[in-house]
Amino acid sequence: MKKTILSLVLVASTAAVANAQTTSFGVKAGASLTNIVGKGTDGLNLKNKFGFNGGFIANFGFNDAFSVQPEVLYSMKGTKEAENYYGKETTVKSTLHYIDVPVLAHINAGGLFFELGPQIGFLVAAKQQQDDRGSYDIKSKVKKVDFGYAAGLGYQMPAGPGIGLRYNGGLVDTNKNSNSNYAVRNSAFQLYLTYMFGGK
Repeated sequence: MKKTILSLVLVASTAAVANAQTTSFGVKAGASLTNIVGKGTDGLNLKNKFGFNGGFIANFGFNDAFSVQPEVLYSMKGTKEAENYYGKETTVKSTLHYIDVPVLAHINAGGLFFELGPQIGFLVAAKQQQDDRGSYDIKSKVKKVDFGYAAGLGYQMPAGPGIGLRYNGGLVDTNKNSNSNYAVRNSAFQLYLTYMFGGK
């Protein structure tokens, strides 16, 4: 499945560049609300975690209604877990730092857009922190590559500002050494602002 998703990303990007009628580039930044889902979360007291997302966009338009948008983004993911530590309630924060590369099909309708497509994420750092006891590295416990999808909607001017809301869903277990009974996947809602250059 990993090779299939990666192949789809490469094919879609190549086709977009080769056949685009209009091209624009931009930047984006926003806030994320993240957590983990899956069998491995059973019995855990998990809470959503706030983070940041931002990066660069290229939009290749085939016509007024359809375009393909590859992106390169920095994305914070992770979760917060409430635990009982020697009789005291504590919070353990897990923060995963990714470089995400989604390639999204855009359906455009007068500025309003809907988007859907595959995403590959490359882990660059992973930390865990328990209240004020400092943080420690957990990168060795997390898979280096994450595969998933992104879906969302928003409003984008041909050139200038835009706004969007997106969901990122993981398709594979992020734990490096777990079995299917303890599998967890990334889950993230992202609210972001964009600014595009070029276009019509």
